[in-house]
Amino acid sequence: MIKEKRIKKIQEYVIEHQSASLDELVTVFDVSKNTIRRDVQELVDRGELKKVYGGVSVVHKKLESFQERRVRNQERKELIAKKAASYVEDGDFIFIDSGTTTIEMLEYLKDKQLTVFTNNIDFIVGSLPFEKLSVITIGGMLERKTKSFVNPRNMDFLKDYNIKKAFMASTGISLSNGVTNASPLESELKKIVVNRSAEVYLLVDHDKFDKYGLMTYCGFDEIDYIVTDKLPNETYQEYAMKNGIQLVIAD
Repeated sequence: MIKEKRIKKIQEYVIEHQSASLDELVTVFDVSKNTIRRDVQELVDRGELKKVYGGVSVVHKKLESFQERRVRNQERKELIAKKAASYVEDGDFIFIDSGTTTIEMLEYLKDKQLTVFTNNIDFIVGSLPFEKLSVITIGGMLERKTKSFVNPRNMDFLKDYNIKKAFMASTGISLSNGVTNASPLESELKKIVVNRSAEVYLLVDHDKFDKYGLMTYCGFDEIDYIVTDKLPNETYQEYAMKNGIQLVIAD
């Protein structure tokens, strides 16, 4: 088994079992302990796993409050949002995801004639003065930490709509885990939105690369545009080129 494939399998195994000893990984993957140590160290260096006594375990990431995330790196969020909004045209039917970057798009969309589907509470409230914005929301349960609505019982509602452009947020993205989210309640909605959208725009700052949250809601290859503030490393650039993903740098 080639190294990268083995490392991916090791990561998947540890995530499935929550933790694993080095001896266990040696047995499962039938390689030397030195090889396992090197592979595990690479995953630890990436922030994908953490070392524990005798082995490794998954990294449990704390879900920050909406306000904590919104004030962090505010300037770069505004730049990314402005760039993403430049792809929106009058008459578009778009989806605006919950998130501290996607909410910043409102300032650059408020004078356009749009139909906006969203679960983003701040966007819903903020759009009230702007009559050109027709807003549709599923309502449902309040997710306080992300200031969003989720409605597990009414997901079929969205399946009737053909969304032209979806502007998505993420807790972290990686080639191995795809596009992830820290809130299980939101993940099913995000999956449906990606499947129903003609174009998917992912808004992430450079800190989100090589990170991951609890749930994967779509594969990396399901994204059409990645709007970020800094060019990612060559591995991501090559993957984007091979899979027809446009890297858009906001500056």
